Amino acid sequence: MESRHLFTFLVVVEMGSFTRAAQKLDYAQSSITAQIQALEAELGQPLFDRISKKITLTDAGRRLLPYAQEIAKMFSLAEDALRSDNELSGTLRMGAPESLAAFRLPGIIKQFRSLYPQVQIILKPGACWELTEFVRSGELDLAFLLQPETEYKEMHVETLVHEKMALVAPLHHPLLALAEVEPLHLKGETILHTESGCTYRTLFERHLNSHGVFPDPKLEFWSIEAIKQCVMAGLGISFLPLVTVSSELAEGKLAKLNWNDESQRVATQLVYHHKKWKSPALREFLLTVESHAAAWRGETAAVQGS
Repeated sequence: MESRHLFTFLVVVEMGSFTRAAQKLDYAQSSITAQIQALEAELGQPLFDRISKKITLTDAGRRLLPYAQEIAKMFSLAEDALRSDNELSGTLRMGAPESLAAFRLPGIIKQFRSLYPQVQIILKPGACWELTEFVRSGELDLAFLLQPETEYKEMHVETLVHEKMALVAPLHHPLLALAEVEPLHLKGETILHTESGCTYRTLFERHLNSHGVFPDPKLEFWSIEAIKQCVMAGLGISFLPLVTVSSELAEGKLAKLNWNDESQRVATQLVYHHKKWKSPALREFLLTVESHAAAWRGETAAVQGS
């Protein structure tokens, strides 16, 4: 079985057309057809149903697809391994929820890119459960998660830093006068939430509900920046990781309520598959992550000790 026939098969699947596959590969369409026919002849089964002008995978084609993808991935890894470590290249595919993508990863990516500009980084946003499944399936090389400390079967999990949380309010909010804000004090308050499924939102809601507090009305946002702007405008209060609001607190644009966040804390965790081969680029990226994580832990300890 020739590898180029498998690669052509993958491009046909990706493009959904022999014609578009030929254009992408800069082949004559007859060459694409001949390669697919050769592969089908070798396997003894048709890989595509050709009905009218549309093509769809047959059952055999669907069964071949994950193996062809894995072979293509291994060829890419082999190429990366044979390149000089002094000129790292290749692609790193990673995922992170918006909180981490915006407030934890920029410094890591900036430093890594300055050292290894030939490495392409693809960052996929998503919920923690979704990103975990992408790592498990091999779609992502690694993921950063913001959640209670969790272990996963078949996954390497490293806790990088325990995150402090903050219940933030607009300046001069009446609850700022309280020595400690209790769940019952939030009855009648408008809560500005992150998206449904966010781990720290779930922890916060469970904590309120356990005290018989079910805030209403509440607003839901996909953007932390939008939440912060709305809190500053006086539309409500919000429960967010401290790292996402530290600048606004320092500049006096937001106020932090005296709230006990101990039962609602989360951690930033790094996960990748136990069987994941560590390319030179991945090894160097993990070292960059650890250097930044050490600084984060120092900052968190300073905040707790102050």
